[in-house]
Amino acid sequence: MEQADTTWIDVCSIDDIDEGGMYEFQHDANRIVIYRLEDGLFATDNVCTHEFALLSEGWLENGTIECPLHGALFDVKTGRVERGPADCALKTYAVRTEGTRVLCSV
Repeated sequence: MEQADTTWIDVCSIDDIDEGGMYEFQHDANRIVIYRLEDGLFATDNVCTHEFALLSEGWLENGTIECPLHGALFDVKTGRVERGPADCALKTYAVRTEGTRVLCSV
């Protein structure tokens, strides 16, 4: 059930995100990255929870994103840490499409 205070923002066109690719954006103070996988669109904070590094500069493979700084690995669907040195999960965001537009909850 969606919370009443959820705000959906129009981020980009679906064509802006290649299959297996990422799209980074900022909303207020939040740096967010959207991942396009075979089974859908997912979004997390774009900053590694271990040290400040942009995950959008890392490597996306098999539903995980690897931090480019120290190699922490996160599940992009759940935000869960798959490999340290990070020990804190990423915040995740709901993503949906309306026509060709990609929207993200913030």
